[in-house]
Amino acid sequence: MNGNGNGALNGAVIAVAGAAGAAGRATLLQLAEAGATVVASDAHAERLAEAVDAARYAHGGATVTGETVDLMDLAAARDWAMRTEKEFGRVDGLVHLVGGWRGSATFGETDLADWDFLENLLIRTVQNTSLAFHEGLKRSDRGRYVLVSAAGASKPTAGNAAYAAAKAAAEAWTLAMGDAFRKAGGEDGPVAAATILVVKALVHDAMRAERPNAKFAGFTDVKELAQAIAGVWERPAGEVNGNRLWLTEKP
Repeated sequence: MNGNGNGALNGAVIAVAGAAGAAGRATLLQLAEAGATVVASDAHAERLAEAVDAARYAHGGATVTGETVDLMDLAAARDWAMRTEKEFGRVDGLVHLVGGWRGSATFGETDLADWDFLENLLIRTVQNTSLAFHEGLKRSDRGRYVLVSAAGASKPTAGNAAYAAAKAAAEAWTLAMGDAFRKAGGEDGPVAAATILVVKALVHDAMRAERPNAKFAGFTDVKELAQAIAGVWERPAGEVNGNRLWLTEKP
């Protein structure tokens, strides 16, 4: 699909949180290629500018913008959502790619400072973006909130207690948003949807180059993730709302 197509993303306005990493870069490219206007944010200004430029150059004519937003601040997240809708007239999606990991060798060695870090990074940002974009997505005829989560949330390992618990909380929060969309839709079913894409872990070309002998078994390539994210708009809201869509084997 390209920017001239008539697909579900053509003309859509999609915000991407945590857009400067490898998954973010792939997602910006995929959404721009599908004809969306992409509004990217990240805490790392320089890396964000590189990601935005790459998407613009890959798809001449695509509207891809970027700005640094402190998504741990609800007021900043709300301002971002309001500016986006005011500038482009609508907002049709929020893709949540804010990530990070902290872990330990054993359960007993868990450092609760890791929990404090991950609570802000993986839960607070979900709370803030979902609350900030909720009303705008409800106003859209194709609103989607997409969280990328990890299989570890459903089957935590001993050294990943803080990470898995934070991911599980983010999933629960997103599913609650999905229930709000379900209730708003009434008998006709939801118009907007909140959905979770679950991966074991992500891999990209630079990782393969660094570790040419590694198998990365069960990992999802960032390009495949980006295609799956775009695919959420291809499916009816009722089909994806409040659901986990597994891109790896269920644990």
